[in-house]
Formats: sequence, structure tokens, C-alpha cells
Amino acid sequence: MDSDLQQQLAELKSSGTYLYLKEAMHGIEKEGLRVDTSGGLSLAPHPSSLGAPLTNSSITTDFSESLLELITPVFSAPVDVLDFLFKAHQFTYAHIGNELIWAGSMPCQIKDASTIPLAEFGSSNIGQMKHIYRLGLKHRYGTMMQSIAGIHYNFSLSDNFWKSLQLQKKNKDDLQSFRSASYFTMIRNFRRHSWLLLYLFGASPALSRSFMTGKEHNLTPLHKETFFLPYATSLRMSDLGYSTNAQSSLQICFNHLETYLKSLSEAINTSYPAYEKIGVKVDGVYRQLATTVLQIDNEYYSDIRPKRLAGTDETALQALDHRGVQYIEVRNTDINPFLPVGIDVSQALFLDIFLVSCLLMGGEILSPAECHKINENLQKVTTRGREPGLELSGLTGETGLKAAGTELLGEFEATAKLLDQLHHTNAYSLSVKAQLQKVVDSSKTPSAMVLSSLQESGLDYSQWILAKSKEHKKSLNQLDLDEDMFKHLSQQADESVIKQKQIEASDTMGFDEFLQRHRTGRNSE
Repeated sequence: MDSDLQQQLAELKSSGTYLYLKEAMHGIEKEGLRVDTSGGLSLAPHPSSLGAPLTNSSITTDFSESLLELITPVFSAPVDVLDFLFKAHQFTYAHIGNELIWAGSMPCQIKDASTIPLAEFGSSNIGQMKHIYRLGLKHRYGTMMQSIAGIHYNFSLSDNFWKSLQLQKKNKDDLQSFRSASYFTMIRNFRRHSWLLLYLFGASPALSRSFMTGKEHNLTPLHKETFFLPYATSLRMSDLGYSTNAQSSLQICFNHLETYLKSLSEAINTSYPAYEKIGVKVDGVYRQLATTVLQIDNEYYSDIRPKRLAGTDETALQALDHRGVQYIEVRNTDINPFLPVGIDVSQALFLDIFLVSCLLMGGEILSPAECHKINENLQKVTTRGREPGLELSGLTGETGLKAAGTELLGEFEATAKLLDQLHHTNAYSLSVKAQLQKVVDSSKTPSAMVLSSLQESGLDYSQWILAKSKEHKKSLNQLDLDEDMFKHLSQQADESVIKQKQIEASDTMGFDEFLQRHRTGRNSE
């Protein structure tokens, strides 16, 4: 008997709906610390030649002035996304002098976390709000946690696809409701199976000793300045990485858009005692945007998010509420230190296979018991994913990781074949085969390869990642330059500076009033 996925794929093909999968769109947001030639965190401001972080849509900053974020436009082909990302790295290197882009997710050695410079966005109200939000993160979680870097993979399907799928399913809802509900089906199944992505692509099994300063942990020393766990895949995604006491108590519901919005809205409007002690405005100086569990919705750390581009005077939640889900943001991807830009086309193709499969695997609702099992499995895989005989928790009992991974990849082969037919290639099937090799032999996973290379080299984590960073800079600089792309990114940088000044000049209210209006959703009045 065919699985739900196989039946859905067959219907997709017989109805012709699968043809619209060709219109799927992709984008990548890739973070990376700027470091000096000795591997120390750069304390220099964001280079002005890269434009204004507030308004440059391709090159900006995340938490810190030192934490670059490179953002691709949206492309239909993953290979074009990766091509842009390569060129954005080349352009960035041309404007940061001798500095390097750190090639790992876990930060370089930082002896004093207080030296990490918070990102600045200018004097406008929105610029001040972005800076104060980061100040709040510093007070709440510390700066070291915020120096972790990763890759976000954005994925969407076209309205043509959704209209055709709706006809195929004989669904009578309005298109916006159907599309949002379908994306939430994708999200639920992603959460059920995302442990596999952490096993296959996790690349942070070790970290600098300085990252754990003042923290209790069960990590093992490796060399002088390195900690690790022998079977870890992604310490970045474990409780040692993005972990907060306040958020761990949140019961964010991923079953429906309405309940998701309600859960996050409550978190944004519910005060938290520990944050009340920090205060909002103390002696005339802001420390955070609010004392609530979340200052804004983006503060919620999740491995996947439903997204909708917000208008100028809209919050992200308002945009989702008004117009539904537009795309999905996958947030659990580590930077692979063996790859020049941290990710390659084969991985991007597999993410497409994974997400399309999650859409079609069945729409069962997540129960609280299953959510608990999901979180349990994620913690197991991030810290012990390559442990021989590791078993995952399910509602009906335990299943070996290798058996579960082999079964999932077996199902994904059908999705890969359909995408191969659609794109006249065999690259999707080859990507699934490459992942199956990692399930069969854990030494082929990035996390195992990182540990093996660390142990063989005798280098500490920071020294090893520094060497990789230098290798990648050299290889990227040896590639032919795309003069048109350089011209485009240079023009974008120049225009962003002008745009920021225009925003600053157009502000008509004080920041206190602006913040109050923003938090009550009245900035559009």
C-alpha cells in the first residue's frame, strides 16, 4: 500500500499540478562574523562601503556590528541563489580589507563578551528600535549567544501551484486560507522530521572554550581551548546554543495560523518577572523594548517560521494576520565549514525535496504529547545524533535513528524523481543518495568530519575555523569577478545610505510615541 506521500505525488502528477512546482522560489540569508587575521572578533564598525545596514537589502548586520548578514534576492533555481551568495561574498571581501568571514556557526574565541559591539542602525525611530531590541537581547540572554551564526533557507510555492492544488483537492476555502493552512501542514511535518536535517547537515559538534565561560555544561575538553561532545551534530541548535528559560515555557502552537498568531501575540503582551527587573527605560535610557516574554515576534527562536513580507507600518504578525503565509523560513541550518559559503546546491535541492514532501505527507495535528517527543528527539540528535544505536521517541514507542532515517529517505526518493522529471536532471535523486550514505555511515556527516579534522590537525576549534576561513577567502577571491554584479551591489550600497538619511529626515514623532504606536499597531494611522 502506497504511503500518503506517494499517493499525493501520484495525484500531483496526474492532475498536472506538479508542473507548477517549477515556479517554487528560493532565497538564503547567511550570517557570518567578521574576524581579524588572528581569528579575533572584529571590533570595527560595519564598513560604510557595504552600505547602510538599515536599508541595504543584500548586505546588512544581525545582532552585532561584527555579524554580517548576506541576503540573496528570490530565485526560482537554487543554483542561482548559490551563485548570488558566492558573488555577495566576493563583493564583501573586496570591502573588508584583511578581515575574514568566520566559516563556522559557533563563534570565534571571545574572551570578553562585553566587547561584542551591538549593531547600529542610525538615528531614525525604526533604526533606534532595531538597536534597542538588540540591547534587550543582550540584557536577556547575553551577547555570546547572539554571536552564533547560521543559514536561513526561504521557500515558497506560487499562487498557480496553490490554485491547482486546491482544485485537485476540491477545497472550497478562499485561496489565502487554503495556502496558509497548507503551509502549516508543511510546518507540522517539518517539525516531526527536522531531526533528520540536523543529523545530515549539523556541523557544530565543537566550540571554543570561551563560549561556555560562566555556564554549567557536560561538554568534554578537546585540546586546550575546545569543548565538544563525541556524537554531537549541532550544538548550535541544542540547549547550549539558542536556549532561554522564558521561551522554553512557551507553548507556541504550529497547528494553525490563528493559534500560532494567538500564541505569539500572548507572548508579546505577557510581562515576565525577570525582564521586569531589567526595566524598559531606566534613568532616561532604554534597556529593552518591553518587559514581555518576547519584545517582538522575531525574538522567538524556532527552527522554522511562517513568514509574510510586512509593509512599512506593519509588524510581522500583522502582515501574517492580514494576508496569510507567503513563504517558509527554515532556520536550523548550520554553516558547513568545509564549504566556501557554508552551503551548496546539493543541500539546497535536498531542502526542496524535504519541504515538498512535508507538504504532502498528511495533515495530522500536533498533540502536546507529540510536541514533547519532537523536542526530546531534537535534543537527542543535536547532542548525540551519531551515537551508535540511538533511538528516537515516538507516540507508539522507540525507533532507531538509522531505521527512521532510511525509511524517510526511501519515501523522499519518490519526490526527488518527480522533481528530476520536472527539471530534466538527476540532481535531486543524487542528493537523496548522498544523504542516505550519511545515514548508513555517520562518519560522512559534516559533524563527524569536523571532529575528525579537528582531532587530526591538533588545532583548537578557533584555530581550525580560522584556517578554513582563510582557505575560503582565497578560493572566493580566485573566482572570476562579475563586474555587473559588483556594479549592482555598489549602487545598492550607495542608495541604501541615501535611503537611510531620507528615513531619518522624515521622522515626525519622538521615539517614545513611535514605540508606543508600534507596540499597539497604530503606526499606520
